[in-house]
Amino acid sequence: MTAAAPHPLAIRDFRFYWTARLASTVAQMAMVIVIGWQVYDIARRSMDLHHAALQLGLIGVVQFVPLFALTLVTGWTADRVDRRWIARATIALELFCAATLAALAWTGRTTLPSLFAVAALLGVARAFAGPALGALAPNLVPRETLPRAIALSSMSWQGGAIAGPALGGYLYAISAATPYLVGCALFGLSLLCMFLIGPIPRSDMGRGRHPWKQMVDGLHYVRRNRLVLGAISLDLFAVLLGGATAMLPVYARDILQAGPAGLGNLRAAPAVGATLTAAFFAWRPLKRDVGVKMLAAVGVFGGATIVFGVSRWMPLSLACLALLGAADMFSVFVRQSLIQLYTPDEMRGRVGAVSSLFISASNELGEAESGFLASLIGPVTAVVAGGAGAIAVTLLWAWWFPELRLARSFDPPNLRRSDTRETAT
Repeated sequence: MTAAAPHPLAIRDFRFYWTARLASTVAQMAMVIVIGWQVYDIARRSMDLHHAALQLGLIGVVQFVPLFALTLVTGWTADRVDRRWIARATIALELFCAATLAALAWTGRTTLPSLFAVAALLGVARAFAGPALGALAPNLVPRETLPRAIALSSMSWQGGAIAGPALGGYLYAISAATPYLVGCALFGLSLLCMFLIGPIPRSDMGRGRHPWKQMVDGLHYVRRNRLVLGAISLDLFAVLLGGATAMLPVYARDILQAGPAGLGNLRAAPAVGATLTAAFFAWRPLKRDVGVKMLAAVGVFGGATIVFGVSRWMPLSLACLALLGAADMFSVFVRQSLIQLYTPDEMRGRVGAVSSLFISASNELGEAESGFLASLIGPVTAVVAGGAGAIAVTLLWAWWFPELRLARSFDPPNLRRSDTRETAT
């Protein structure tokens, strides 16, 4: 990071990008919290606790399947099509989903099948949005500004993750349709900001090659680059096992007995810790021993998950979730910086698609795993076991991927020459 590097928010297009991501994230998280509550609440009217928790797991599966099926296509699209238009199309689809749920809630016709159908559409939107938005940010700022831009981008996402759940819970207390109506307005603002972003450079991905070969290049690149593979897979397995957030409706309704507003606070707590961490990195970017610090952060994530699992006191639960979110943001910042800076632009969409698949697998499949495990051994035991598993994965990855321990900074050695070799093979 040089002294001459401009601040990302001094760049007009990045400001629009940041605002669009913040607005859409607030709307997304408000929708997610309300969908989860409605699924669990509707299920509990006719099912016991374990079977209702299973429905929360199935929601995760429904959102993950489109991402899994479309990974190669979405990455190839992000490297072939104008990334701004992909983002605009996905936000428009999310706007349609919000309007549909608002109409169903207004008329009192919300059912489990309708919630699952909309969740699947949201999964499609996220499948295309992840690689496009991730690859778009580096096109908007100079390379030396990118780590700080990643921190600010994470702040917009985490800021939305703070406001979204709390807003969704509070608005749902007014009426079932209100959070979706507000979501429509926020998605509209996000779409407008995306249209205000100017033209971006297009990368050359070798248009003479067969599209299928271009699609699988992202998989090959990740497999060959052990630093990128280790960083992505660490997040996959740690969050897959330690996904306590999937059980928050259970904790809010039946363990902490906090209701919808309490659920909003529980969902916002991890984002509070994450946003404070991202703000710190935006002000003072991490520079040294990045790999070891990322591994330590994932270990803290697992420990905080264990304490949350056994807590019955709301302040302690909120503190554990905030610490969990801070540790996760630390890991996310390092991982995303390594991936973006160690990947050439013409590959960022496809590598980003693979990363999005792993992230969604850890989130959506983590929710499914938590829901299924909770239905078998109970939610508390499932959360505690997941936190212990995250710690075990961290220790194992530190041994399997020494490249992570040896990553001292974000400066990739001989980037241009290695990029040429990787993309030419």
